[in-house]
Amino acid sequence: MGMNVGNSSGGDEADVMLDVNTTPLIDVMLVLLVMLIITIPIQLHSINLDMPPPSNQQPLKDPIVHEVFIDFDGTVMWDGTPVANHADLEAKLSQVVAEPDQPEVHIKPNKLVEYGNVAAVMAAAQRLGVKKMAMVGNEQFLN
Repeated sequence: MGMNVGNSSGGDEADVMLDVNTTPLIDVMLVLLVMLIITIPIQLHSINLDMPPPSNQQPLKDPIVHEVFIDFDGTVMWDGTPVANHADLEAKLSQVVAEPDQPEVHIKPNKLVEYGNVAAVMAAAQRLGVKKMAMVGNEQFLN
């Protein structure tokens, strides 16, 4: 047999429970956390490209292609001939932009060239309005 002794105050009242029930608080916090995660927009790092509309027609003639080779020391060559300075390169790019049917500009960087040299050529082409620009020979960077 057991005997209930009671509390030391001598009254018939039960002890007051001083512990806080945190289960409903945790449930509310989890619901709020899930709602916050759902409402946060997805961060996309994208670059806008002007892509040509799709076409099933074959071109009537082969496009004119100018090759810009950037050597390991930063030397720029336009269709196999060295370009003296950046102003001459911009003049050649301006001629490309001025043509009614804009030729393609293929940029071929050497594997050892610094990125700044390639970026300068690409930035100049974009600033002047070259629409048909491509990086060629990227398979050399796979190793």
